[in-house]
Amino acid sequence: MSNSADSPGTGSSPVRGRFRPVRVLTAAVFALAGLIFFTSFSTARGTDIRTDASLLKLSDLIQERSHENGRLDETNAALREDVEALAERDDGSTKAEDAKLTALEARAGTQKLTGEAITVTLDDAPPDASAKLPGYPEPQPDYLVIHQQDLQAVVNALWESGAKGIKVMDQRLISTSAVRCVGNTLILQGRVYSPPYKITAVGDPEKMQQALAASPAIQNYMLYVNVYGLGWKVTEDGTVTLPGYSGTVDLQYAKPVE
Repeated sequence: MSNSADSPGTGSSPVRGRFRPVRVLTAAVFALAGLIFFTSFSTARGTDIRTDASLLKLSDLIQERSHENGRLDETNAALREDVEALAERDDGSTKAEDAKLTALEARAGTQKLTGEAITVTLDDAPPDASAKLPGYPEPQPDYLVIHQQDLQAVVNALWESGAKGIKVMDQRLISTSAVRCVGNTLILQGRVYSPPYKITAVGDPEKMQQALAASPAIQNYMLYVNVYGLGWKVTEDGTVTLPGYSGTVDLQYAKPVE
């Protein structure tokens, strides 16, 4: 037997065990593909990772929490009425003190308010909207939705007109209320709303409409109303009763100024 590693009877046959880069590269490719498939399977957990199911679940969760917050607000309002009734019966305060407390509660927005009112309705433009006037560019998606500054402009103008109370959707605004938008939804005091947005204010209807017309921010909004079709409607409602604020009045995160 020959000690050579060559095949018997040949002097030109390839040496056994010769390194072949192509085979190693092929094996590496298959190993990488297997790793990718395994990772994809682990991530999807047997579901279709190309669907929006997770987004839908998040949206459902937000709506569920919003409804729950609304229910808790109603429960809190009922309990507050019970506490106030008991306090009026047992606190031993004078009529003057009770009158002062009632006035403070009215100014704080925790009591119902009745008076002449107007309602401002803002809505997104149609998704297929185009420029209605010559010389304006075709709309970007951002042009067709209500933004936080639009809602704030209406609320600020109504306050400046001397409005005695304001309701956004079905909630009364107080001094700590924040009108915030996330995407194309409104988040107000823990609850979520979609357009159209309705803002109702009690006060002098004529002064409130004048303040709306004089607001530079609303004048800019009206440009988008006329060009791209954003929704805008102002109605006089006659006598309306606004609900009292029913949420918590505790300032949980405020710190005294040192």
